[in-house]
Amino acid sequence: MAKLTIVTAESKAEKKAFMMLPFEIYKNNPYWVSPLLMDMRHMFGLNGFVDGLLGAKGQHPFYEYGQMQLYIAYKNGKAVGRIAAINNERYNEFHPNEGGVGFFGFFECINDQEVANALFDKAKAWLKKHNLTKMQGPASPSSSYDFGLLTNGFDDYPRVDMPYQHEYYQHLFTNYGLPCRQELLAYKMDAETIYSNEKLKRGAALVKKRYNVEIRPIDMNDLNNEVKKIKEVYNRAWEPLWGIVPLTDAEIDAYAEKFKMIAIPELIPFIYVDGKLAGMAVAVLDFNFILKDLKGRLFPNGYRIFTDKNKVKWMRVILLGLFPEFQGKGIDAVVYKHLIDAGLSHGFKYCEGSYILKENEMMNRGMRAVSAEVYKEYKVYEMDI
Repeated sequence: MAKLTIVTAESKAEKKAFMMLPFEIYKNNPYWVSPLLMDMRHMFGLNGFVDGLLGAKGQHPFYEYGQMQLYIAYKNGKAVGRIAAINNERYNEFHPNEGGVGFFGFFECINDQEVANALFDKAKAWLKKHNLTKMQGPASPSSSYDFGLLTNGFDDYPRVDMPYQHEYYQHLFTNYGLPCRQELLAYKMDAETIYSNEKLKRGAALVKKRYNVEIRPIDMNDLNNEVKKIKEVYNRAWEPLWGIVPLTDAEIDAYAEKFKMIAIPELIPFIYVDGKLAGMAVAVLDFNFILKDLKGRLFPNGYRIFTDKNKVKWMRVILLGLFPEFQGKGIDAVVYKHLIDAGLSHGFKYCEGSYILKENEMMNRGMRAVSAEVYKEYKVYEMDI
């Protein structure tokens, strides 16, 4: 009988083994895209001098409020799975009525229920020691980063900063007894279809005139002040949504640092109504089109992020948020119209809108209004422990 052991990953060598395991798990899968290893080294405390020069400086901002324990599963001496047990104190600070939620993330595993069960058991035991009463995930390490398990849409590589997992993972989850807590959707929009939608054009024009809507691209020459507005919008517009925790200043600064070199100002617009800040949107090029060939490494071919960006045909709308007093007025259609126009001018053909809660009827209705269709689905699981 094969010997199964679970090892706590604490040394640099063990953390590196934890970080590199997905390359083995997905070695025969043509759709998986490795995250940048620079970002993973930052997440797991392995970043070095060169990483710091590229923006991955010091301790990852998640650790300002969270703790994480890494585990690797070995079978007959070979690494076959991994999991992180996560205590997100900030989540429970903002969601005190949920009774103390712990998380699991960075889950990867061969198609072996015994291995998966042992990993879940380890994470659950660690969370219980921290007096948490529920286990939710996958959150890697929180809903502000990789969140959810892909359950539909396996025959396509993920858009930038979206997760991808093997189809059998959902069976490992449900066979362990993890029920679905929330469903998340990703929408696909065909830019030409939206651009030719005369009803949308007329509707967006009417709303824009009625509410005196103005779209102002982010000013990359005044990024410090612009980031202050991003913090205000993110933490006001998305706070009521399920699972959301306001980002810290350090987290937003880290995101700004990560994307500033590749940002297209027209795709990061602030929304004003009668001259007052009402919200913002964030759309980015789908750099996974390029990263999927880089295997997580910026050297020696990372220059392609700049030289090949004109070949990217997808963009992803990561955020579109309006302050509560401006929601339900059709302003989101004005913003989508602006983003599609800007995307077409840069040669994009398709756009993903993600994530959107399946239960958020207002947002889903808005997506249908711009002829978008659900093309990928994700689930978040939760169990009492």
